[in-house]
Amino acid sequence: MLADVVLDRESAVAGRAVTVTIAGDRDRTDWEQYVSANPAACGYHSWPWREVFERTFGHACFYLIARETGRADIAGVLPLVEIRSWLFGRTMTSLPFVNYGGVVAESDASARALLAFARELAATRGCRHVELRHFARRFDDLPYKQHKVTMRLPLSAGMWERLDRKVRNQIRKAMKSDLTVERGGADLLADFYQVFTRNMRDLGTPVYTRRLFEEVLRAFPDRARLVIVRRAREPIACGLTFRTGGMVEVPWASSIHEYNALCPNHLLYWSIIETAIAEDGAVLDFGRSTPNEGTYKFKAQWGATPVPLHWEYCLLRGDAIPDQSPKNPKLRMVVETWKKLPLWAANLIGPFIVRSIP
Repeated sequence: MLADVVLDRESAVAGRAVTVTIAGDRDRTDWEQYVSANPAACGYHSWPWREVFERTFGHACFYLIARETGRADIAGVLPLVEIRSWLFGRTMTSLPFVNYGGVVAESDASARALLAFARELAATRGCRHVELRHFARRFDDLPYKQHKVTMRLPLSAGMWERLDRKVRNQIRKAMKSDLTVERGGADLLADFYQVFTRNMRDLGTPVYTRRLFEEVLRAFPDRARLVIVRRAREPIACGLTFRTGGMVEVPWASSIHEYNALCPNHLLYWSIIETAIAEDGAVLDFGRSTPNEGTYKFKAQWGATPVPLHWEYCLLRGDAIPDQSPKNPKLRMVVETWKKLPLWAANLIGPFIVRSIP
């Protein structure tokens, strides 16, 4: 680890020095209090996600804290996860495997201090770049990508009447097809993972290890929930919801495409919406999508509107923003090959590959 650093070059901006340290277990309570009270933080800034990343993937995590001279309380945070990838080299991301992350800070001086420390830390550890997954631009001088949006839907009573007529008809079709919905926690994980692995293989995407979802449910017993859509007793669609205040997110959802004609996805999301409203949820975050592609259009049917995402990069080796999308030639062949694998082989090999793709 790097020693604590006073970044004097930032003190000229703010009129005071900023000290950045790498957080340890002793800082957990202060960290949680800070991100819980800061409206700029997202649910993935919560400290238990660090344990999820470490316990699931074994990646090194560096959670940075900024404090301004003369103040004991936290002035900013930046969670970082180091990934040693056979595809993309060694990198640091805030945050990988989830939708959001990045710098949360009280001032530009604290934000810049966190960025400078992250750059130095990443360079010391031989990383190619630092990736910061922000909503809005945080650092105007950094190169960035704006290739993804998240889709958000305000929630309130009377949602049924505000839904598009076609969406309502598809929900009714699912109900008339005798599909049912079940909600729960770890007791439903086997059914969730059965659907999830099948769908990921069919999409040509290496699947996460089951342990990821075990750890999420363990770390957030009151905030994470599984939702299963069944035909008779067979699970055919699933989702994991994650709640932060009034925000309900769906970071992972899947369905078996053979049953698409029965509209299980529509029943899945309608159930999530109904539950969120009953529990005073204010917004449903459908998760990130590529504009105008299939999942984007599905989410837009519900009335969800796009919120642009900005991924900013501190490049340390080379000057090109990394391309980690399935359109990258390095991954395209993997995708096409993956679709042809037997499910047992995809489930066995997938977790070793996907842990290296942030």
